[in-house]
Amino acid sequence: MNDPTNHDSRSTARPVSTPSTRPPRQARTGLTSTGVRKAASKPPRSRAREFALQGLYQHLVGRNTAPDIDTFTRDLSGFNKADSVHYDALLNGCITQAADLDALIVPLLDRPLTEISPIERGVMWIGAYELRYCLEVPWRVVLNECVELAKEFGGTDGYKYVNGVLNGLAPRLRVEEIKSNTPSALLKPAQAAIKKEALPTRSPGDAIVDGMG
Repeated sequence: MNDPTNHDSRSTARPVSTPSTRPPRQARTGLTSTGVRKAASKPPRSRAREFALQGLYQHLVGRNTAPDIDTFTRDLSGFNKADSVHYDALLNGCITQAADLDALIVPLLDRPLTEISPIERGVMWIGAYELRYCLEVPWRVVLNECVELAKEFGGTDGYKYVNGVLNGLAPRLRVEEIKSNTPSALLKPAQAAIKKEALPTRSPGDAIVDGMG
């Protein structure tokens, strides 16, 4: 007779657990693998620029008016985390001063304005407007923020074009401020450390208007 206490070890073995295949949780702050700031790392003014760019895209592509754009944009998710005052200044200021901003930009272009994508044009409007009217924002911050906008929402190399144009425009609009910088600084991409505002690739520009009719 078999001994009832002599159990087959295979029948009582516990299954070997396998490690979870779920990737480790990523931090919500810092940079993504492509070097773009994560949403949680963006300060209110950076968010304001993003929402303003969305609005300018609607204006350039759909010819929507500033009041209609504003009504739509303020209902978007995340707008409550943006600097609404700066957003309002950029959206309405760029649309109102569009002709003057184009006049500043066009001499620095190597192609007709009609060949510039609406994303890059909107980013250059924001940059030109801030350089001229938002004197409390350091010129290097303006360039950095606009380069980041173009990286995140524009074409693959659009940020390089934006950087070149705004680097050419800054010495005309911030003469006194730039006098304190070395000449060689103007020849390099804007990469200065930012204290008052932290820095902000999603490719094709239409990605910026998800949910926009």
